Amino acid sequence: FSAEQEAQALRKAMKGLGTDEDAIIETLTKLNVSQRQQVLITYKSTIGRDLIDDLKSELSGNFEKVIVGLMTPTIMYDVHELRRALKGAGTDEGCLIEILASRTNEEIRHINENYKIQYGSSLEDDIVSDTSSMFRRVLVSLATGNRDERTFVDEALAQQDAQCLYEAGEKKWGTDEVQFMSILCTRNRCHLLRVFDVYRGIANKDITESIKSEMSGDLEDALLAVVKCMRNKPAYFAERLYKSMKGLGTDDSTLIRVMVSRSEIDMLYIRREFLAMYGKSLHSFIKGDCSGDYRKVLLRLCGG
Repeated sequence: FSAEQEAQALRKAMKGLGTDEDAIIETLTKLNVSQRQQVLITYKSTIGRDLIDDLKSELSGNFEKVIVGLMTPTIMYDVHELRRALKGAGTDEGCLIEILASRTNEEIRHINENYKIQYGSSLEDDIVSDTSSMFRRVLVSLATGNRDERTFVDEALAQQDAQCLYEAGEKKWGTDEVQFMSILCTRNRCHLLRVFDVYRGIANKDITESIKSEMSGDLEDALLAVVKCMRNKPAYFAERLYKSMKGLGTDDSTLIRVMVSRSEIDMLYIRREFLAMYGKSLHSFIKGDCSGDYRKVLLRLCGG
């Protein structure tokens, strides 16, 4: 890998009349995120121009969004997406849920630090001013990045938690959402998987069924996302991708965000889950749903 060679290749693709989009796709998708950061710095030092500004002036639409996303460090990409979800036109609740429910404590701590530096306000304050009621409380809880990350399962506590969830929902008239939040947003993954097993025995139905029947709207979506991420994170992202493309129209912001943010983390697993869940490959789904350079770059990120 030579950062200088790649920087020159990118400059060549953009210089003069017309843009060689294929060369840009080829160059950027074969590098990993840290190599792309090196190219960014080398481009500025050897060519004296800002690579992201150049890319933005040459590209447009969804294709531009994917390329700029690839050029953004992972944590900063999450930071920008959260800010867009909160401060854009209307709130993008799906984006807030997806990022906060699926990132590790450490990632969330870095997101909080960088958000504050970048925008001068804390992520929590922006969540509080932009969302409401129980949904707000779940997001604030997830945004503290304070989940227990040990692998220890306390059997007695698992029995107690499962009983608590049952009594907070199925067993009573109305729902005690706080119980759901405090258990689902703080316990460790291994413990929760055990809780879900015990719960099925007590309630005679899966925890996701109970959440669907007891909650609605954004709160339901948020708690379901937490359960799905605990059980199988790649399957959660596979479902996000499927829903972004199925039916009329495409939810491009979700499609782009998942493809860019997971491309170097668990894309192989997401592809496997996608095929198992929907009987079609992610590759063929993207191919049928997108077009042009946008499709080309997403297929490169998908691989296979």
